[in-house]
Amino acid sequence: MDVNESKKRRTMIAYILIGVVVLVLLNTLLAPQLGRSPITKVPYTQLLQMADANQVDQVEYNLSSGDITFTSKDEAGNTLYYSTTYWPDDTSLLPRLEACGATATTHIENTGMNTMLIYLLTFFLPILIFVWFGWRINKRLKKELGEDGPSMSFGGFGQGLGASGAKIVAQKETGVTFADVAGQDEAKEALTEIVDFLDKPERYEEIGAKLPRGALLVGPPGTGKTLLAKAVAGEAKVPFFSISGSEFVEMFVGRGAAKVRDLFKQAKDKAPCIVFIDEIDTIGKRRDTAGFTSNDEREQTLNQLLTEMDGFDNHKGIVVLGATNRPETLDPALLRPGRFDRRVHVELPDLAGRTAILKLHAKNVKFSGAVDFGSVARATSGASGADLANIVNEAALRAVRMGRKGVTEEDLHESVEVVIAGQQRKNAVLSDKEKKIVAYHEIGHALVAAKQSHSAPVTKITIVPRTSGALGYTMQVDEDEHFLTSEQEALEKLSTLCGGRAAEDLIFNSATTGAANDIEQATKLARNMITRFGMSKQFGMVALGTVNNPYLNSDTSLTCSEGTAQKVDEEVVKLVGEAYERASQILKENRFKLHELAGYLMRKESITGDEFMAMLNDTQQQGDVSQELSE
Repeated sequence: MDVNESKKRRTMIAYILIGVVVLVLLNTLLAPQLGRSPITKVPYTQLLQMADANQVDQVEYNLSSGDITFTSKDEAGNTLYYSTTYWPDDTSLLPRLEACGATATTHIENTGMNTMLIYLLTFFLPILIFVWFGWRINKRLKKELGEDGPSMSFGGFGQGLGASGAKIVAQKETGVTFADVAGQDEAKEALTEIVDFLDKPERYEEIGAKLPRGALLVGPPGTGKTLLAKAVAGEAKVPFFSISGSEFVEMFVGRGAAKVRDLFKQAKDKAPCIVFIDEIDTIGKRRDTAGFTSNDEREQTLNQLLTEMDGFDNHKGIVVLGATNRPETLDPALLRPGRFDRRVHVELPDLAGRTAILKLHAKNVKFSGAVDFGSVARATSGASGADLANIVNEAALRAVRMGRKGVTEEDLHESVEVVIAGQQRKNAVLSDKEKKIVAYHEIGHALVAAKQSHSAPVTKITIVPRTSGALGYTMQVDEDEHFLTSEQEALEKLSTLCGGRAAEDLIFNSATTGAANDIEQATKLARNMITRFGMSKQFGMVALGTVNNPYLNSDTSLTCSEGTAQKVDEEVVKLVGEAYERASQILKENRFKLHELAGYLMRKESITGDEFMAMLNDTQQQGDVSQELSE
C-alpha cells in the first residue's frame, strides 16, 4: 500500500468512527424523546369511575385488539390521553358513556410517533447521511492526492479541505520593488542575486551554479520582511505565492500536509515563481527529541514541507522565502543547505536607514516648510520600519486635528512622543503635591544625566501625563549612532535611572510608585552587565545568562548554579546601590539648581533641552526662590 492510499484509508477510518459515535448519540439521546408516547395506561375500572364522574370526553374502541383509548380534561383545560383494555362481559360501559355525554365515534389520533418512523430517523437516515458524506470525502481525497485529475481550486467559500489557500499575486498586483524598501540595503543586496537568477537563469546554468532553494528572512517584527519578499517578486516579475504558516495548521491529521502538497503543485505549474511562507516557525518548530515518536498534525506538515523543498526541480526556478522572528525554534533539517540555504537578517534600521524610511513614507504626505528628518531619526533609536511609518501617519493626523494643510517638524516630534509614551491625558489633573513630586523626579533624572560626561543630551522634560501611564518623562537623544556601550556609559545610565528616586528622597524624604519603571530598567541593565557583558570584577568574563529570543523580548535566563545565582543577585543589588549613591551625591551638590529647575518645570509643564541647559549653565544662584519652592 502506498503512502497516499494509507493516508486516505486513515482519514476514512477517522470519519467512520466519528459517524459511529454520532449514531450512538442519536439513538441514545433522540430515540427516547421521539418514541415516548403521551398515552397513560390505566385499569378498566378507572375508565368506569371517570365516566361516572363525567370526566370522559372522547372514546375510541379498537375492534381487533380490544383496546380503548379515551381523553379527559385537566383543571387547566389540557387534553389528557388514556388507554385501557375492554372487559368483554361488561355491558354497562356504553350506557355510562352516553350518560356522561362522551363521544364514542370520534377518531382520536395517536400522538406517539410511529415505530417505523423512529427507526428511520434514528438509524437509517444517519447511515445514509454518513455514506453520502464518506463518498464526498473519498472523492475529495482522490483529487487532492492526484488520483483523479488536478486539485480543486483554492480560495473562496467552496475550497477543498486540502486546498492550500495561498494567494497568487501577479507582478502587476504586488506593485512593490526594491525602490519601495528603505533602510535594508544589506538585505536587498543578499536578495538581488535571487532576482537576477529568476530573471536570467541561463547565466548561472552556463557556469554550473545552482540557485539557492530557499532564503529565510529573520528579524524583529515590523522590519519589512514581508515587504522584501514582495519586492523580490516585483523585481523578478514572477508570480508570488503568499501564505501564513498558521494556515497549514488543521484539526484533522493529514490536512496540513495536503495543503503543502497543493501549494507546491501550483507553484510547479506557475514556475518560475516565489513561494513566501510568513511566520514559518508555526509549522517549522524543532521536532521532539525526547526519544519517542510523535505523529501529530504539525510534525506531519513539517515532514511534507521538508520533502517538497528537497524534491522539486530547482531548474524550474521555484524559490521559497520564509519569514520568522523566532529562528532559534526552527528544526535543523529545515535550515540545512538544500532547503533554506541562506539566512537574510532584516535588522532594525540604523540612523541613515531611519532617515531614508522617514523620507520614503513622507513622499505621499504634504509638509509645511523644511523638515529635518535626521533629527526625527535620532529621536527614534530602536524603532522599526513599521514604527516609523506609524510616526509619519500620526504626524499627518495631528496636522488635520490642528486644522493645518501640511505637516510640520513639530508634528513629527510630537508623534514620536505619542508612539513612545502615548497621547496626552487631558482629563488627568494632578494635584499640586503630586505635580511637585513628578517635577522633582524628572529634573532629578535630567540633572544627573547632564552632570555626567558620557550621558546622552537631554532634549525634553515634561510632566504632562500620558495614556501609557507615565506621569512625566525625560527624553535623551544621542547626537550620533552608537553600536557599543562602554562600562562607564552603562554605570552612568544606571545613575541616571536612579536620579528620579534619589530626588524624591532628597527633597521629600519619602518614596513613591513613580520610580517603578526606572527600577525595572536599572535592575535589568545591572543584571546584563554582570551575566552577559562581563562587567563584574567578581565573575569576570564568564557568561552567566543567555538571551532567549533576541528579536522579541530579549529576556535573559540564568545558566548557572543556585549558589552563583544568589551571588549574582547580591552583585546586582550592590551595583544599583552604588549608582543610587552617585545620583544622590550629584543632586546634593546641585541642590539649588534642582529647586530652580523643578519650579520652572512646574510652571511650564514641558521644557526643551536647550531651556534646561541654559538654566543649568546660568551661574546666578536664586537661593531665596529655591528656598521658597522647597518649602
